[in-house]
Amino acid sequence: MSLDPELSLFDVFTLPDFSDIDGARQWERSLARQAPPVTIPDSLEVSDMTATVGDSRSVPVRLYRPAVDSPTPGLLYFHGGSFVMGGLDTDHRFCIDYAVNAGITVISVDYRLAPENPFPAGVEDCYGALCWVAEEAGRLGIDARRLGVAGSSAGGTLAAAVAIMARDRNGPDLALQMLVYPALDDRMDTVSINDQGRDYGVTRDVVGHMWRHYLGGPGIATSTYAAPARLTDCSRLAPAYIDVGALDPLRDEAMDYASRLLRAGTDVDLHVFAGAPHAFDMVEGAAVTARASRLRAAALRKAFSC
Repeated sequence: MSLDPELSLFDVFTLPDFSDIDGARQWERSLARQAPPVTIPDSLEVSDMTATVGDSRSVPVRLYRPAVDSPTPGLLYFHGGSFVMGGLDTDHRFCIDYAVNAGITVISVDYRLAPENPFPAGVEDCYGALCWVAEEAGRLGIDARRLGVAGSSAGGTLAAAVAIMARDRNGPDLALQMLVYPALDDRMDTVSINDQGRDYGVTRDVVGHMWRHYLGGPGIATSTYAAPARLTDCSRLAPAYIDVGALDPLRDEAMDYASRLLRAGTDVDLHVFAGAPHAFDMVEGAAVTARASRLRAAALRKAFSC
């Protein structure tokens, strides 16, 4: 398989050494400073606030709400960053796109990061934020009957886990779980992670460090809330939209999870993009990025009947 020519950036793109957390975070901050500013359209209201979750813990969130009078669907969004990097600014562009293109309110969650706060800290923040949104929906201008979860990369892991937690804990009903190139399996024994996990930034070593930091030890998950691929009962989960690049080391685990959800009776929309590595949509001008954006927005509109 060959790299999409429009994504040639990935031929030279390298990630930092993820065994050095401080160095990785410095690299992320440097990359963010080089990014062009994102324009917030007049049709969108963006505000930062604090969600109160669990045992009165405070979790920062950012709301992206269309400037309309009626309640809108709500999408809890969890950013990427290998569980160790990122915050409310990380996927700012994606949150704006989803809110504008689907006409929904996006609630981005600034969950706690590893290794300082290993599993289950981050996912409990995300699930708590979902419950907070459901409880505060009226005040936030959100229709509590139309909620979903989404995330990219490590955020996709968290979205899948929150969907499982919502089922297991009789939590809020979800209309959709949108998993964008998610990391789902800590065992790292698929063909793609061994064959594709040598090039294009996200390597097998990067994924291994990610799991070790998140799981707070050797990188072996003991809970399906940590590594959703370990789930045995895939029934009664929210409908899923899953997309991944054909050159992504995480490709096979995403495809396998989609297949298992389907066999359990869950509606699944799966897209595998030819020539695309992990996080291919960082190349904004590429045709595959535009196609992925359209498909994701369409999935949101369908799930929420917008």
